[in-house]
Amino acid sequence: MIPKIIHYCWFGGNPKPELAQKCMKSWAQYCPDYRVMEWNEECFDVSSFLYTKQAYDAKKWAFVTDVVRLYALYQYGGVYMDTDVEVVKPLDRFLAHRAFSGFEDETQIPTGIMAAEPGHPLIKKLLDHYENRPFLIDGAPDLTTNVTVITALLAAEGFKANNQLQEVAGITLYPYDFFCPCDHRTMRVTRTGNTHTIHHFAGSWLPEDYAELQRRRRRKSRIESRFGRHYAELYEGVYYSRRKNGGEGLSRLLGNSLRRRFKGK
Repeated sequence: MIPKIIHYCWFGGNPKPELAQKCMKSWAQYCPDYRVMEWNEECFDVSSFLYTKQAYDAKKWAFVTDVVRLYALYQYGGVYMDTDVEVVKPLDRFLAHRAFSGFEDETQIPTGIMAAEPGHPLIKKLLDHYENRPFLIDGAPDLTTNVTVITALLAAEGFKANNQLQEVAGITLYPYDFFCPCDHRTMRVTRTGNTHTIHHFAGSWLPEDYAELQRRRRRKSRIESRFGRHYAELYEGVYYSRRKNGGEGLSRLLGNSLRRRFKGK
């Protein structure tokens, strides 16, 4: 049985952003009797793996986390969650499994939320994958995500990329609406009665320009869902106008928009 522990990682010592604080409050709301364990450079020796040492030195905190989440689950058991995972229903029903996760989309396995009992052999196999693996290849960081790594390793165990409930190598995998109802391509959230968590895909591991693109897509999707496509497109135009021309460009855009809307009146 999976113990009532929530693991999360926070390397680098930066302040937690608003989204992380919001998500962590949801953990306390829906999992009030879980022990919460933060993993950071004070309690994990980053030099214990070549991969984590190189990733840490490169300040690629999310890639340090790729190893540490597996280490935490293997040693202690529990539920690992990224700090951009919001809990919207209690997780107790899933603790009877030896391990669980789900689909991130139609074909891939997420790592933003994953859980296991301590000493789980699959978690050990995944952790062993990083034992002698470098993060730097010819001096450049290897930005292969552990979603790709873990999906590939489980494919060898019989995983079927079909977004269907299944058990593979002792881990139960749920359809994406259970834990990942946010589409990481469009950032649109489609909740169902099955939804227990929402991974908001903050993209801390991404280059800053791409991370900003993800944030903008998320904002645009929320505007469109509440106010319609017209206002979402207006937001998009305002965003680019401000980036290109500052306040002058914003005034020009709004003026053009008003003229088009009231033309002929």
